Amino acid sequence: MRVDLAGFAREGALGDHRALMRLVERADALGFGGIWFNEFHFGRETLPYPSTLLLGAEVLARTERLRFGTSILVLPLYHPLLLAEQIAQLDFQSGGRVDVGIGRGTEPGTFTALEISRDDASRRFAEALRIMIDAWTKPHCSADGRPWRFSNVSVGPPPVQKPHPPIYVAGVSEETVDIAARNGFPLLLSLEPNEARQLPVFHAALDRHGGSRAPLVASSLSRYVMIAPTRAEAMERGDALLEKLNALRVARALERGMQPPAPRDRAAMLADFTIAGTPEDCLAQLRALSAETGANSIRCLFSANGLIANDVALAGMELFAAEVMPALGQPDQTPSPVESAGGRPAIEGVN
Repeated sequence: MRVDLAGFAREGALGDHRALMRLVERADALGFGGIWFNEFHFGRETLPYPSTLLLGAEVLARTERLRFGTSILVLPLYHPLLLAEQIAQLDFQSGGRVDVGIGRGTEPGTFTALEISRDDASRRFAEALRIMIDAWTKPHCSADGRPWRFSNVSVGPPPVQKPHPPIYVAGVSEETVDIAARNGFPLLLSLEPNEARQLPVFHAALDRHGGSRAPLVASSLSRYVMIAPTRAEAMERGDALLEKLNALRVARALERGMQPPAPRDRAAMLADFTIAGTPEDCLAQLRALSAETGANSIRCLFSANGLIANDVALAGMELFAAEVMPALGQPDQTPSPVESAGGRPAIEGVN
């Protein structure tokens, strides 16, 4: 099972960049598969890393084997030629350690600030994805429509990973999930809410397009991880996190003028959102989750998106790496999900 990290540099804290890089270097030494960072824009005092790829360049320069993932790049915000070029360069610089998570985006304020109509997001997403894959896999690429029009542009350097860096799709809508299934792309499965809303849509789409389960196996789950030497200690930490999460959910609902949700209890947290307990407990829960969902990759949120201090998160990572990961059999090398799903080199049917 591939075990990655996620959730650092979140929840409105600029934080200590040097401390984060020390944590990244330790994650590399501990043997985690990869680390994923989110993309958010236009928060001067709260968002230290609006450019995910700039952060990725330093993460990859400081590590030897750890992969770097974007979760997600909001494709409608970018010119696809420039984005394809930047990702290709990062793949070249890192020796092929880049994973590309993509999506249409859900933050209205970003679209408004950049004067991009959200009504065009779906069309821009599909066309940007087509252009990027053409740019990576063909000598030249062209576009003859809205919003991009160009002819015979050569993008380089050639990606190290063939036919291109692994692509993961984040999305819930049938349209977006269908693009992933049709082209053999795995999903970045969400946590809040969890994957339960995505998997039925993905299963149906995979059935429509031939029934291969390779994209499902390569899809990445997400869970908070509360691990401790004793179950009581892990549950205590989990309860403290639950209190913070319930308060955060209420605050977000009120900001949006919505009715606050009912508080989540420990049973719901353990059933659907958390891996928690002793190392033996965590191992059993991970195996059960993989068997239930069919996915064989997970993004672990030891810091719970910044709600848990990095030193506490690091202690959990150390224990997890020492006592859980050896039993999971982390792969030494991560193949391209496209190759795993049949090696289709170009996106199909999204024009």
